[in-house]
Amino acid sequence: MKSDPTMKAVFLLIICTFFWGSCFPIGKQVLSEVHALTLVFWRFVIAAACLAIYLKLVRMPKLHLSINQWLWIILVSAVGIGGLNLGLFTGLASTNATNGSLIMALSPLITSLIACVALRTLPSFAQCFSLLVSLTGVLMVITNGHLETLFSMQINHGDKLIFGGMLAWSFYTYFSQGISRWMPVIPYTFIGMLSGAAVIGALCLASPEVHPFAELVNSSALGMAEVVYIGVFGTVAGYLLWLNGVRQLGSANTALFFNFVPIFSVLTSFMLGQAVTELQLLGIIVVIAGLLLPRIVRFKREPKVCPES
Repeated sequence: MKSDPTMKAVFLLIICTFFWGSCFPIGKQVLSEVHALTLVFWRFVIAAACLAIYLKLVRMPKLHLSINQWLWIILVSAVGIGGLNLGLFTGLASTNATNGSLIMALSPLITSLIACVALRTLPSFAQCFSLLVSLTGVLMVITNGHLETLFSMQINHGDKLIFGGMLAWSFYTYFSQGISRWMPVIPYTFIGMLSGAAVIGALCLASPEVHPFAELVNSSALGMAEVVYIGVFGTVAGYLLWLNGVRQLGSANTALFFNFVPIFSVLTSFMLGQAVTELQLLGIIVVIAGLLLPRIVRFKREPKVCPES
């Protein structure tokens, strides 16, 4: 019996969002020892090194792409991966986590809108319903049930930076669907990690207060281990699983799973000893329901084939 590629992609995307969600509380601990830009820089350097070793071991054949294709890959990777991390971590310096989480939760909606505009189509009812329910669950978690706080948010400079990072990630998710058709996932991810390291590395050079090498050497053993975790699982594994989902499910459907990131962040915080409220657990159920309901409806509508007697 062959496994369903769609269900496999869904399972791997859930693992991906767990890796990403767990990086928030783990990264919070690391930031007490190193600068945010230092963390992001080593995140991409470790990821690029792991992928380079893997590509060398499997003797990946050389890619025969045109100059325009290479330029497009580098541009999408630099803007998408570098732009996301640059906007997110620099923006958090001047805004609060609630604002940042809410803005990043808009990524599935924005990705779907980008796909609709590019394809000149309207989103389906099931897609709109799934987005609405999932986003509602996310808002319940990050506002702790006080939805009225959404109306009192002020758009400051940090919010604008995070919004720019969210836009960059949404465009990266959409355009990666086309690139993955003529470039394998692992080399594409490797280029992305190099592009991200280059963007953040340039920013580190432009920031006199940031010393990536000295900060890492002077950090504790736990801090180093957490940086490695973020680099290997939160970056290498995360991006590979995400791009695999884009290839199997499409950019719009894959973007829905981004709603799991703040949910797994809450669960990881609980495992690290932080309290989780009943409302947050209810939000988790709502998000999962929003993702699964359209598929359940589709399953029920499929005609059942009676076995031959």
